Amino acid sequence: MQQQLADMLALQDRMNTKVHPQWREQGYEWYRAVWTECAELMDHFGWKWWKKQTPDLPQLQLEIVDIWHFGMSILLVREQDHAAVANQIANHWTTQTSTTDFRIAVEALAQDTLTTKAFSIPLFCQLMTLADFSLEQLYKQYTGKNVLNFFRQDHGYKEGTYPRKWHGKDDNEHLAEVLDLLDASAADFQQALYAALQARYPG
Repeated sequence: MQQQLADMLALQDRMNTKVHPQWREQGYEWYRAVWTECAELMDHFGWKWWKKQTPDLPQLQLEIVDIWHFGMSILLVREQDHAAVANQIANHWTTQTSTTDFRIAVEALAQDTLTTKAFSIPLFCQLMTLADFSLEQLYKQYTGKNVLNFFRQDHGYKEGTYPRKWHGKDDNEHLAEVLDLLDASAADFQQALYAALQARYPG
């Protein structure tokens, strides 16, 4: 568990550094990104009583992965040592049992983040449990999204020249298809994933 956590923290640090080499000193409002993603998460679950809505589990899990990006960034601003942060997360990796209502759980994480500008691991774990999302799944999907983010940056995302659709499909769809074909436990998982995306990319 701690190795997976440390791997994800290292990947997030690399991604943030790619966007800005001194990202820790920029004062980015990572907490704002967390609660905004919580709002998107709520939309995918459904909260409107005046229309029929069905929770979209795969999309819920994708939004939880996005929240994880920003939550790890909050933790990495305060402590640069990946192993130390991984240990801190592991020590708090326990599910809150305050509610079984997914919407209340989303609001609890958003409220805590807004109040403290920090990131609650137990409240995040509660979301994962209610979305039927394991640490192994989080690791695979997070790593996949991180590699895709690097791929986007390497192919002109920041300059606005990167096409999100390849051969009529969104790049996230290509990512999902590639993830189904690869072994996340393989030592070269990240490199194999990047190569598989490159093989599909039309540029």
